Amino acid sequence: MPNTLPPAHSVRPAGSWADAADRVVLGYEERFLRRKRLTTALGDSVLVDLPETTSLNDGDALELSDGRLIEVLAAEEPLLEVRGPALPRLAWHIGNRHTPCQIEGDRLLIRQDHVLADMLRRLGASLTEVTAPFRPEGGAYGHGRTMGHDHGHSHAHAHSHSHSGGHDHHHHDHAHRSVHHHATPRDRAGDEQHSVAETE
Repeated sequence: MPNTLPPAHSVRPAGSWADAADRVVLGYEERFLRRKRLTTALGDSVLVDLPETTSLNDGDALELSDGRLIEVLAAEEPLLEVRGPALPRLAWHIGNRHTPCQIEGDRLLIRQDHVLADMLRRLGASLTEVTAPFRPEGGAYGHGRTMGHDHGHSHAHAHSHSHSGGHDHHHHDHAHRSVHHHATPRDRAGDEQHSVAETE
């Protein structure tokens, strides 16, 4: 009969622990949580109640109030495998659109997205639908997963998407951006707010 385990209030990073009593298998979106009840591989129930919203990584462990650990594993999900002769360039274009991306030696993995797929094909990429655990890079690559990073920097990237043409503006220091680069009054207002925030 399934048990109700003690609650989990903290997370042990991957590589910092040795033994787990059980495990939970979670998809990319499911690994972004603060308070949620999960069912373990053994069928037990555990309430995760963390101090703040956290992005769990494959290999992390939830620490129960009694000291036991529950391993977090990335679930398999539908992905697009991206290959091509210029992977760094393809990775740059993916990251430039704030799309979660798993970077490996000879391929990139992203979630299935027909708009992004069309762009990548036009850039010369070869795409294959696969099913695999998704372990994207953190930081700016993670959609909604930039806690602990500079939010002003992240928002500045988003504004530059209103430019026509390429996205080469990302190579410049964001502190030197000018308000007149943005086409609409709404964008200019937003840029002015960010400029104030950056100088405080």
